[in-house]
Amino acid sequence: MGLAAFTMPDTVKMIEAAALLCPISYLDHLSSSFVLRAVKLHLDQMLLTMGIHQLNFRSAIGVEILDYLCDGHMDCSNMLAAITGENCCFNKSRIEYYLAYEPHPSSTKNLNHLFQMIRKGTFAKYDYGLWGNVKRYGHFTPPAFDLRNIPESLPLWMAYGGSDALADVTDVRRTIKELKSEPELLYLDPYGHIDFIMSVKANDDVYVSLVNFLQSIGGSSSS
Repeated sequence: MGLAAFTMPDTVKMIEAAALLCPISYLDHLSSSFVLRAVKLHLDQMLLTMGIHQLNFRSAIGVEILDYLCDGHMDCSNMLAAITGENCCFNKSRIEYYLAYEPHPSSTKNLNHLFQMIRKGTFAKYDYGLWGNVKRYGHFTPPAFDLRNIPESLPLWMAYGGSDALADVTDVRRTIKELKSEPELLYLDPYGHIDFIMSVKANDDVYVSLVNFLQSIGGSSSS
């Protein structure tokens, strides 16, 4: 969402700098077993057909959907790993606490948009179908978010990990390659998607660099 917003001039002019943890745009190499199974089963389209506008895995129907996705097809005893891939460095004794809040509910349209991009290998606006696209965009296909439209003047800091099943290294590096500017980068090979937030070592591994970046921006803007 952030990268898409930064391609829009009216939005990016309000941003002084951006620090991104595991940024996702392209999803060609996504390896999350949970997400890939949901995509294969067309979960998004099934929900739309049923008139369900929000997916909440804590609701009665959400629990049934979760059982359907997991049963006999993958190990969902560690739901975080099923969604994000293995994480190296957070306190696993806290998993039950984390799962009391994750995954967050999401609109079915948002889920449908995500799955559209996974199936098509695009980073683009929502696909309303041929005539819906013509009506909204003036084209048969939804326009792509062009990362080259992110101005060079926007300072960027990005962190990504080698074990992330959502923000795959190959996809992140494709994103970086398409930018006009060269962001400050932090790559941690053993880190998974959740580690950047919840690692017991994140303060030293991640946040020292992130805070230094933000402080450098603040210092340059005030001088």
